Amino acid sequence: MGLIDGTHIPVLSPRDGYKDFVNRKGWPSYVLQGVVDDKGCFWNISCKMPGSAHDATVLRQSELFQKAHLLPKGVKNIEGEEVRLLVVGDPAYSLLDWLIKGYTNSPNLTPEQESFNVYLSSLRVGVEMAFGKLKSRWRVLLKRSDFHFSFAPTMIATCCALHNFCEKQKDAISTNWLEEFSQSSEIFHQPIQPVNVSTSNSGINAREVLTKYLASQFPLRQGHLH
Repeated sequence: MGLIDGTHIPVLSPRDGYKDFVNRKGWPSYVLQGVVDDKGCFWNISCKMPGSAHDATVLRQSELFQKAHLLPKGVKNIEGEEVRLLVVGDPAYSLLDWLIKGYTNSPNLTPEQESFNVYLSSLRVGVEMAFGKLKSRWRVLLKRSDFHFSFAPTMIATCCALHNFCEKQKDAISTNWLEEFSQSSEIFHQPIQPVNVSTSNSGINAREVLTKYLASQFPLRQGHLH
């Protein structure tokens, strides 16, 4: 159904509440949570939480989470079990009935579980690429702007809408833009989020079913979830 992730956008934070905006890498930001489709377009975003917030907290405070019961279920029968459409996330998120993530890295993972992690990690590249294109096109997202911090969420949302328009028009990305994005990433390092161990029974069951299905239908792969 979609790929979810978060990225930090530099902002000029307020004097009051400055610490709330400082992320794990030590610079002030807003957290942009985005969900993209298979074409790299954002179909849901949230940008209201300051940089100190964990991705799981950003999700819980978002409209996506509050209205998750309205998401299409599109139930499919897999290996004799009913599995609904799922949003794919990284280890920072909880395992929910509608959001799936890989297994926590451990020496005790089975080959099937490790392979599932690798396939899921390969899938999540889609949202990382979408964020890269977004920031490459709209380089105002790469640096701290001097306008009032309260305007930042509107600016970020506008850039996401323009990104979708460009993607639908198949607008090409300049290599110079990508280079500038890469250089900026070395200045504003993205915070690494701690693993979230929260799970739901329905999420566990769906992940087990999909793990068995992938192992039976596709070659086992080795690697590490990033």
